[in-house]
Amino acid sequence: MRNDNTATTEVSFTEFDLSPEILNGIEAAKFKTCTPIQALSLPSTLKGKDIAAQAQTGTGKTAAFLITILHRLEQQKLQGHGPHALIIAPTRELALQICDEAKLLGSHTNFKIQPVFGGIDYIKQQTALRQGPDIVVATPGRLIDYMKQKVFRPKGVHILVIDEADRLFDMGFLKDLRFILRRLPPRNKRQSMLFSATLSYAVMELAYEHMNDAQEIFVDRNKITVKEINQVLYHVGNKVKPNLLFGLLKREKWKRVLIFANTRTGVDMLAHKLRGNAFPAIGITGTVDQKKRLKIMQRFKAGEIKILVATDVASRGIHVDDIDIVINYDIPQDPEDYIHRIGRTGRAGKTGKAITLACETYVYYLEAAEELIQEKINVEWPEDDWYEKDRAGPMHVRRTKRLPHRLPSKHLGKKRPSRRRPDRRQPKR
Repeated sequence: MRNDNTATTEVSFTEFDLSPEILNGIEAAKFKTCTPIQALSLPSTLKGKDIAAQAQTGTGKTAAFLITILHRLEQQKLQGHGPHALIIAPTRELALQICDEAKLLGSHTNFKIQPVFGGIDYIKQQTALRQGPDIVVATPGRLIDYMKQKVFRPKGVHILVIDEADRLFDMGFLKDLRFILRRLPPRNKRQSMLFSATLSYAVMELAYEHMNDAQEIFVDRNKITVKEINQVLYHVGNKVKPNLLFGLLKREKWKRVLIFANTRTGVDMLAHKLRGNAFPAIGITGTVDQKKRLKIMQRFKAGEIKILVATDVASRGIHVDDIDIVINYDIPQDPEDYIHRIGRTGRAGKTGKAITLACETYVYYLEAAEELIQEKINVEWPEDDWYEKDRAGPMHVRRTKRLPHRLPSKHLGKKRPSRRRPDRRQPKR
């Protein structure tokens, strides 16, 4: 069953049979009326039906499935050891963001929410799971670990959410997903909701196999990027690419900017150049320690960090509603990453801008991105005075001190063998 309609009239949350506690949580989250994905999905999900929804980032899909979970848990009044609801997310940052929103929406209920992901104290999470929280938000790796240790009890799960399914596939979690789903109650004994930026064949194959006659929902079937994002493309040479970036940052109006580069080295170099040109920037990649990453994200969300430079590893974990501009310093090699990147701006009905710099190295990936979004990105040509001088000094790379050669333990106490090569010029005697 498909639903291709777009909600054209405003729908209030009071039109649904929600408890005063949930409505108070919605008010605390400052949600006024339903977004299109909420208006299309809630009538089905609140009745316990399965859905597979194509929803862009920033369209309100998180609130859609959280409101459903809170309502269903209230209705069912489930007894016994939790968790009763499981949300699977591709990244730690996204899992944490979902937990924060769940706590806000459920602030007037008594449901316990527990994040489960790596990089955080293992024993502390284990203890919390043994206490039986109502809702668990998890990344696949750490969740499977607890399942194998019999700390997480999958048989009690009555509601399942797979968030950003396409990204889970991209990150190689398909095998892990199947491991988890096969240990949950049968598909006709639980409610399942799947959300993805694109409902590809692989995503729908998973839905058909593990969901119960899921209703397909498309907010706008022919447009997978939100209309509130103004997309602009500049063609630029590699050598003057940083200079144009500095000029654009001076010309545009912004309070918070997110810049994407394709490599870790590129992120480090770009953050260094931005700071050297008086732009307060911090770089974040997958190699940054988890606690440090969370701290950086909190500072960026609070407005303490104005410019964040990131790789695609971090793109799905950045959920900040007030990012004015997203800049693709490099065009992503995977066209779906273009959608995920620009989806960081123009969230929750707000306008945003996405700027892409097409250089000779990455311009070859432009066609695939435009083919996926089914439109040509508007091209603008920079004036000569837009290119600012690069005032950053050279980037110093810290070298690790080379450790002295150590002998294996079996040689300890023995005379170190000579490493001198024999003089082959001397005649043999």
